[in-house]
Amino acid sequence: MSETKMHLVPWDRLQANTVSVFRAAGSEAREAQLIAEHLVEANLRGHDSHGVGVVPMYINGVKSGGMVMNQSLTVAIDTGAMLICDAGQGAGQVMAHDAMALGIARARDEGSAIVSLRNSHHIGRIGHWAEQCAAAGMVSIHFVNVVAGAIVAPFGGTQSRLGTNPFAAAFPRDGAPPVVVDFATSKLAAGKVRVAHNKGVKLPPGALLDNQGKPTINPGALFDTPPGSLTTFGEHKGWGMMLACELLGAALVGAPTQHQKDGNGAVINSMFSVIVSPERLGTSGPFAAEMESVLGWVLSENEGGGSVKLPGMPELETKAKRLAEGVPVDAATLEQLEKSARDVGLTGFGAL
Repeated sequence: MSETKMHLVPWDRLQANTVSVFRAAGSEAREAQLIAEHLVEANLRGHDSHGVGVVPMYINGVKSGGMVMNQSLTVAIDTGAMLICDAGQGAGQVMAHDAMALGIARARDEGSAIVSLRNSHHIGRIGHWAEQCAAAGMVSIHFVNVVAGAIVAPFGGTQSRLGTNPFAAAFPRDGAPPVVVDFATSKLAAGKVRVAHNKGVKLPPGALLDNQGKPTINPGALFDTPPGSLTTFGEHKGWGMMLACELLGAALVGAPTQHQKDGNGAVINSMFSVIVSPERLGTSGPFAAEMESVLGWVLSENEGGGSVKLPGMPELETKAKRLAEGVPVDAATLEQLEKSARDVGLTGFGAL
């Protein structure tokens, strides 16, 4: 397996070209801009699995009807304490943004809110929505399910049963970036396996099983026929959280669940979010003080030569580097982007 050539692309050019693709595909200006900003931000933070490499999947979703363009979010149920929003398979970057905006407003008024977003097309990097809440001064937690065909084997099993079902949480800080926890409940997100496959690099041991249930480090095994299976992070603990994401994110609110092997070509997410306003609750002072005490304590190990980083810090370091140097995009992904651009009537993805 030989590693492919990488190209450094200025982030603003990558974003502008992505906007052009979605405009050509039929997105209105706001939708195209929100999608492009979200995907490029994922690239900037080092999560290429959720960056512009998903554009081909999105364009295929538009063609198949799995992604409905220019959809408006609807509030299906409003109990005061809880909002259940239905996305109608609209663009996840718009649907999740608007759902979080509703939840932030409700939490600002009431102190807290539970917001469910159901039946959305792929909502991308979940930390993005936790960061949206943190920017508004909110603490938030998010449980997400993925309906796109089973690709993760339960702990103790060898055959896939659920999706990568991510979790995120964010905690705002005064005068400093928020603490952002964001991870798939599989050892690797499916997109990270796709990136490794495109780049021609091997996976770490223990992350993937082939279609015979045997461990493999070849990322191509996930795309075989029949496909292989990802494994859960943290053994039984990751499996338990994965199942909780499925039940909280989707089953509780009547959203689609992953309960069969195959998907229909679409990637559908539902997200269960709890949003809390420390300011409205009157706890912002003690919360900030105690959080900084905890963070100072855990970082104090670095004074003795440790290398402890807070969740979210590596992403910000990567963003600073990529803003200055450009976003690395492998040749295979660029070819796929070129094809997607031609598929929507453009001559190509643009000069990179």
